[in-house]
Amino acid sequence: MMKIEILGMGCQKCSTLLEITKQAAEELGINAEFVKVENIKEIMKYGVMSTPALVVDGVVKVAGKVPNKEEIKALLNS
Repeated sequence: MMKIEILGMGCQKCSTLLEITKQAAEELGINAEFVKVENIKEIMKYGVMSTPALVVDGVVKVAGKVPNKEEIKALLNS
């Protein structure tokens, strides 16, 4: 099972990234565990300086922006 983490302090962009990523994973048929990380110390462990950020299986895929669904699909498949 893929582990997908959304890093952010609960802002609207973080929520948007979570929803779009869930849709992308569902459309790709990916079975994933979604975790929302809002603790700043946990976020800093990834070296992320701007949120929201998308982490897939421990690897930061994007930070500081909300990619569109097609971009997220490409990130989930890479």
